[in-house]
Amino acid sequence: MTEQTLSALEQRVDTSLERNRALIAGALIMLVSIVGAFFNVGEFFRSYLLGYLFCIGIALGSMAILMVQYLSGGAWGVVSRRVLEAGSRTLPLMAVLFVPIVFGLSHLYPWTDRSLVDATDVMRHRSVYMNSTLFIVRAVVYSAIWITLSFLLNRWSLAEKTQHGLRVSRRLEALSAPGLILYVFTVTFASVDWAESLSIHFFSTMWGFLFVASQGLAALSFAIVSLALLSRREPARSALRSSHFHDLGKLLLMFVMLWAYFAFSQMLIIWSGNLPGEIPWYVPRFFTSWRWVGITLLVMQFTLPFLLLLSRRLKRSPMSLAWVGGLLLLTGAIDLYWIVIPEFHYGGVHLNWMNITVPIAMFCIWIAAFLWEVSKRPLFPLGAPNLEEALQHGE
Repeated sequence: MTEQTLSALEQRVDTSLERNRALIAGALIMLVSIVGAFFNVGEFFRSYLLGYLFCIGIALGSMAILMVQYLSGGAWGVVSRRVLEAGSRTLPLMAVLFVPIVFGLSHLYPWTDRSLVDATDVMRHRSVYMNSTLFIVRAVVYSAIWITLSFLLNRWSLAEKTQHGLRVSRRLEALSAPGLILYVFTVTFASVDWAESLSIHFFSTMWGFLFVASQGLAALSFAIVSLALLSRREPARSALRSSHFHDLGKLLLMFVMLWAYFAFSQMLIIWSGNLPGEIPWYVPRFFTSWRWVGITLLVMQFTLPFLLLLSRRLKRSPMSLAWVGGLLLLTGAIDLYWIVIPEFHYGGVHLNWMNITVPIAMFCIWIAAFLWEVSKRPLFPLGAPNLEEALQHGE
């Protein structure tokens, strides 16, 4: 790689304008939503949980895909590494943004109602594990593990430039194997705490895997949209090729199928078992107007993206692929809406204006943090041993 090429790749992307716009928009929309909380505090906290699950899903999914790339290799992972790293470095922000959920526990989770716990055998049995104190302690433990993994992945990746790249790469591989195991276990427990426990009786052994697939899908979709937009400016414009997006598109197709497989498997297992403690989760979602949200997810998060991503031409077009990624991000938010809100409105579809404004506000704030992290490092990992090979991929 020539000195001129290295110099070009060392350029950092100036995101100050976009970052400031996102932060101002997020702060203003959140301020309006907080005013709404004085009139309907329960709806505010439900919307806040919805937005939180969406944003932390992208951050955690980014970290997981990083570790998958270190274990598997591939040009797709080298060119997308800095974007994924920036996403993972927002985890400390997400730890701070979890604090309002602690204050809203009584508005979200039935197990915080002592009288309801005492009157329900299942909840009384679960109260040893599912109580406010242990809920907070577990959240702190999850955050500590995630932030530590993200810190090591980012620090060692940056060290490739100043230390022996191959040695550092092996260290990253050694971290990624147990790191992925920790990720799956912690996300499983966190998804049970934060989402599954919204229901009094519901339990699913597929729940954690469904969230893992959803987070991977959301993070990869976001990375594709980010890279497509960054490819309009230097240094990404000169470095990124259609072959890189083709690889990312194939991986995106895999995540679409994985999410559909887990979602269908959970439904099939629960429906065939026909257990009174599990079926009620699906009853309002199938036999009320909520079913139209489920049909929308089936079409927009699986059928349509699956058919579109079969096209080689589309996968090699950055902006066309970015549109598919944007669609999947939107349907990922709808999926979380379908998971969270029906627990409070069994009779049919309910859409409060805060269900839209609070997640948008939180996403804007998260985007501002992401853009700040992107601007702190060169867009490509200059010390990576396989960087030159990755940049020449598809020539």
